[in-house]
Amino acid sequence: MRILIINQAFWPDVVATSQLMTDWAEHLATHGHEVHVIASRSVYGQQGGALPRRETYQGTIIHRVGLNLFRKGGILTRLIDFGLFHILAFFTAMFLPRPEVVVCLTTPPFIGVVGRAMQMLRGSRYVQYEMDLYPDVPVALGVMKPQSFLTRRFEGLHRYLLRKADRVIVLGRCMQRVIAAKGIAPEKMVLVTPWADPEQIVPLRREVNAFRREHGLQDKLVVMYSGNLGLGHDISTLCAAMERLYKDGEQNPRDREMAFVFIGGGKRMGEVAAFVKAHGLPELLMLGYQPREKLSETLSAGDLHLITQAAGTTGLIVPSKYYGILAAGRPSLYIGPLDTEVALSIREQELGTVLEIGQVEECVAYLRQWRDRPERWGAMETKTREFLRTSHSRVVCTEKVTEMVTSLARH
Repeated sequence: MRILIINQAFWPDVVATSQLMTDWAEHLATHGHEVHVIASRSVYGQQGGALPRRETYQGTIIHRVGLNLFRKGGILTRLIDFGLFHILAFFTAMFLPRPEVVVCLTTPPFIGVVGRAMQMLRGSRYVQYEMDLYPDVPVALGVMKPQSFLTRRFEGLHRYLLRKADRVIVLGRCMQRVIAAKGIAPEKMVLVTPWADPEQIVPLRREVNAFRREHGLQDKLVVMYSGNLGLGHDISTLCAAMERLYKDGEQNPRDREMAFVFIGGGKRMGEVAAFVKAHGLPELLMLGYQPREKLSETLSAGDLHLITQAAGTTGLIVPSKYYGILAAGRPSLYIGPLDTEVALSIREQELGTVLEIGQVEECVAYLRQWRDRPERWGAMETKTREFLRTSHSRVVCTEKVTEMVTSLARH
């Protein structure tokens, strides 16, 4: 079977959609399928085109197009960049050998128009892989007005692509509900959460963790945020909790034994750093995205991991970081809406705690609880990794997506 995947980010990019699609493409190629990917010549979020136009990685043939001319600017400049990618991706797809199935993600938004064109013009089956929902996300974050002309046109296009797709992949039960509310039948949707590889990400003890040693974290309770921290994530509760711990530390020095580590990128990273500086808090350890091969070290360095979602984003995004945390054998502290896929999973499996935005006292209490009861760590490690292996591992999830597209190509 010949499969075409279209998404701006792919190997060697390190953002979540790149890692997930690289995993799946490797799985497909290993099982004898011919895999083509159309991606951007730009590393996600960076300006200019530094990546080769064409290369083969782990059996996958990568075709790179377009340039990020404006980096991350306003809506107009981003539309220009997105439009250029759409046009070049369309012509590239048309001149490739005909794929049986075309799978389109959501970076850039509405790249599914190329999948729909291939469906109409070349008879390919078209799968829409919903990573983030547009225009729902920018509307929820106040970037676009709900009833503006542009929003209504984009919403109409989104619903059209969902209706015409042969299958729609959703990341969680919350997203499934949102898509169903747009008029898409449940039998058309396939639920596949993000995943992680428990063979690639393994827990490392404090005393052998090079990352902890390098950054002087051996004797600290490390509270970590790893991944993108953008407009879709809440920081207000966490920042208030950090301030409370620092002030209480004048009376209780143990509160200052916690080290907060932020790894990744996104607009909110700068806002956290600005808050820390403005309120006279101890300087945070803030690092950019780390190489994927170091995930065992970096994720294991966190004793407790933070996951946040902004209000109003239920079903619009599903943080993939949760599944890497499971692989590292660590508990999660989730702050956000209570009816999201990640919040439901943490509560159902008892793999951490779930708080609403604004529950600062509860957040501080939970952090102290984990600091004071280190004996719980070993049991949590076993529990998280077993849950990942049985339900959300790379093997389980990539096989589920492969079975779906294989079945689709046969009918």
